[in-house]
Amino acid sequence: MTQKERDRLFIIRQAAKKQVSQREAAERLGVTQRWVRKLVKRWRKKGDRVVVHRLRGRPSNRKIAPATERQAMGIVKREYSDFGPTLAAEYLKREHRIAVSRETLRQWMMRASLWHRRKQRVEQVHVWRQRRSCFGELVQWDTSDHDWLEGRGPRLHYIAMIDDATSRVLSRFAEQDTTEENMRLLWAYLLRFGRPVDYYSDRDSMFYTSRQKRDGELESKPEKTQIGRGLEELGIGWIGARSPQAKGRIERHFDTAQDRLVKGLRKAGVCTVEGANAYLERKFLPWVEGHLSCPPANPVDAHRPLGKQHDLAAILSRVEYRTVGNDYTMRIQAQRYQIDRGQIRPGLRGATVRVEQRLDGTLAVRFQQHYLTIRECPSRPATAPAKPALAAARPRTGGRKHDWNKDFDLRSGPPIWQAMEASGAKPPQEE
Repeated sequence: MTQKERDRLFIIRQAAKKQVSQREAAERLGVTQRWVRKLVKRWRKKGDRVVVHRLRGRPSNRKIAPATERQAMGIVKREYSDFGPTLAAEYLKREHRIAVSRETLRQWMMRASLWHRRKQRVEQVHVWRQRRSCFGELVQWDTSDHDWLEGRGPRLHYIAMIDDATSRVLSRFAEQDTTEENMRLLWAYLLRFGRPVDYYSDRDSMFYTSRQKRDGELESKPEKTQIGRGLEELGIGWIGARSPQAKGRIERHFDTAQDRLVKGLRKAGVCTVEGANAYLERKFLPWVEGHLSCPPANPVDAHRPLGKQHDLAAILSRVEYRTVGNDYTMRIQAQRYQIDRGQIRPGLRGATVRVEQRLDGTLAVRFQQHYLTIRECPSRPATAPAKPALAAARPRTGGRKHDWNKDFDLRSGPPIWQAMEASGAKPPQEE
């Protein structure tokens, strides 16, 4: 018997012994006088048990049948042993037609040691930030590296964009987290929704690079990456987060995806990147749209439409700059290209042209506002340089053949003064 029931029993005894009036007892119990008279009458027949609910200790009339519980737990142990109660309850209802609340299933799983109560702990506190008011005002952009296929296929990267005001998500799977794959997702977002005001991402090298000076300090103005250049040409701002908690909305989306999406891909038997993207479009993203998204505080759409000047194929490409030679050729990726004769314009020789390596694999060269037609120059055959032949020694011709120093011996020869007298040479005159 609880303390509340003991207090009620004390008032009922006082009313039965007429120590307090029924009116006063009704006010203290919060019931009507008629009910006080019934409680007093029951107390005289059954004693102190009158304050205890008569269904206490008895099974509820709405209790789920034990056979249903055994069937549900057998399915959970066999197929959903690592699922949470909420997700397991959804699969039981959708796949097996067993309707049970998540709290009831949580109790069953705890009794079967399939779910353990999590301890509540205070972690590092981050100040709450209010959502942006308009759809398209701020879009968070990030990539999650996880074993999405659980070893059934290649290791994939989950690239996602989530709107800050509505939590609407656009995402895709890719085998590599490269600039090109992120540009493909950006292209799909722009075609579906338009140009948002700002993108919010981490400071990965795809979005942010800064050169270091000789003294160790970083330059105040960072160098633009290919994605940064594309966003600037589209008129979209970029904000760099300095911690994962700063972009908590997309981090929480990754937590949800690493739980629900991984198990959904497993149940669907997906083992390829094409199948994963198909499941994403048909199943997971519609579920996120219907269950996790919310209406914006301001119904105005902040997205801006694409204009005629926004050539996505040219903007969302890898852009480099080359100098045209005197023969109207340029070198791109160790290959020489020739500009067609009919495309030559004044000022092209020695000028700088824009080279666009597009997502479809094609190559485009632009000079000022005109695209030039180029063709690949045939490579020259590599030949080893010929070694110069050694010239044969020519025999000496002309002149008199003699051997003036034959049998010459310095020790046995005459002194120099005798040789001079014999030769008739005159001695040098003294000055």
